[in-house]
Amino acid sequence: MSTGAAGPVDLRMLPPAAAAWCAGAVVVHAPDAVARTTAVPGVVLGVAVVAALVGGGVRASRAHAADHGPATGRPRGALPALALAVVTAAVVLVAGAAGHQARAPHVLLGAAQDRTTVELTGRVSTAPRPVAGGGARFTVTASAVRVEGTWYRVRAPVDVLAPTGAVLDAVVRVRGVPAAGGAGVRTAVTLRSGRAPVVSAPPRGVRAWAAGVRDGARAVAAPLPPDVRGLLPAVTVGDTGAVPADLEVAMRAAGLAHVMAVSGAHFAIVGAMVLAGAAAARAPRLVRLGLVASAGAALLLVVGPAPSVLRAAVMGAVGLVGLLAGRRAAGPAALGTAVVALLVADPWLAADVGFALSVAATAGLVVLGSPLVERWAPRCGRPVAALLAAPVAAQLGCLPVTLAVWPTFGPWAVLANVVVAPAVAPATVLGLLAAALARVWPWAADVAGAGAGAACWWIAAVARWAAGLPGAALPWWPGVGGAVCALLVAAAAFALTLWRASAR
Repeated sequence: MSTGAAGPVDLRMLPPAAAAWCAGAVVVHAPDAVARTTAVPGVVLGVAVVAALVGGGVRASRAHAADHGPATGRPRGALPALALAVVTAAVVLVAGAAGHQARAPHVLLGAAQDRTTVELTGRVSTAPRPVAGGGARFTVTASAVRVEGTWYRVRAPVDVLAPTGAVLDAVVRVRGVPAAGGAGVRTAVTLRSGRAPVVSAPPRGVRAWAAGVRDGARAVAAPLPPDVRGLLPAVTVGDTGAVPADLEVAMRAAGLAHVMAVSGAHFAIVGAMVLAGAAAARAPRLVRLGLVASAGAALLLVVGPAPSVLRAAVMGAVGLVGLLAGRRAAGPAALGTAVVALLVADPWLAADVGFALSVAATAGLVVLGSPLVERWAPRCGRPVAALLAAPVAAQLGCLPVTLAVWPTFGPWAVLANVVVAPAVAPATVLGLLAAALARVWPWAADVAGAGAGAACWWIAAVARWAAGLPGAALPWWPGVGGAVCALLVAAAAFALTLWRASAR
């Protein structure tokens, strides 16, 4: 049985990615002292394993050069993968220990313990989200805090609960009482304030342009019907504040909730559009890559540098790497590398459901996407096969994570994703175009907004239709047993699809 033209799947980065994830989970849920004590032996063990491998490789090379025999001591197979996994885990443990120190300054923790009122200043790093009972929650990257009349320099993310929110990227001052967060939470301190935040400095430069684009998305959507008015900003810039509650429930039941969140698909769609335009203009390869990187950076500015968005940007880049490489074999290695890099930079992603869903969906795409296209192309043509394969592969990849977190099985989710697939890219691209033109060319923004609105109307209509079908939300076996069962089903589907593809 051959592997076909695509070549064998490169799984060398799977052990390091799994080790990084496990180490991240340990650090996130461990107290500071545990993180520090686990980091030190992890580093020592990693260095020892690497030293042993290097020494063994040198001895094996010398023996082979002496008698031209087989280098039996040469590190092969599982040993190098094990060494890389151990080193990766050690690096994540060290990064997590440093992160524990950075996110929980002693001055804030002391004030939280004494229930002392503090005043902090910093930049708003996540868009405000409404909370039950009124008010808004947002994250401020604090740069200074005043406790009992004395200012201290800090740099830590702080969750803020206030009567009103603040514009993303604005510098604000907030006064309130801090409280320590629990284990597994990225922000170690939550500040409850009875007053609205005071804006010290609005966004400036490129940050002001990004804020204008976000405002433009809301302005373009304002005169449209309620479903479209809520979906258009959500699909384009991740602003879900205006999405009707019943539509949000329907989107979740139909398996379309991911459309409302900024995901790797956003970056992949924008990058693919820029890449296609640059290719049509016969731009050199380096220019194409530069344009794609610039478009990704601009989108990152618009939607905000929240951890989930940074994760989405990296996953979108992985998707584009697979597109440029054109080989199924390269996808898993790129995905594993991205997982390791993200967990080293932010170990708290190990406990993030969005991160798990994003990785699972990307894994489904890079492993199953090409085999499904090759299998279905003779029957319906390659463009249609690609359109069908993407949601099926992503849904299969997400299945274990989805059922572990929300033990409800949506049998119509794949169908709903297939039906809305042609509308997602136009909604995203035309919505972003309308948002960018809203201030400088209102007429063109209205035209692009009408196209994006039509696509969003279709997505909402499909969501409501699928949510109303019989058995739209079937109960699944909750707990670990249900998650394992879903994992086995997905693994069987993966294995069967790959076996049938390789047998062709």
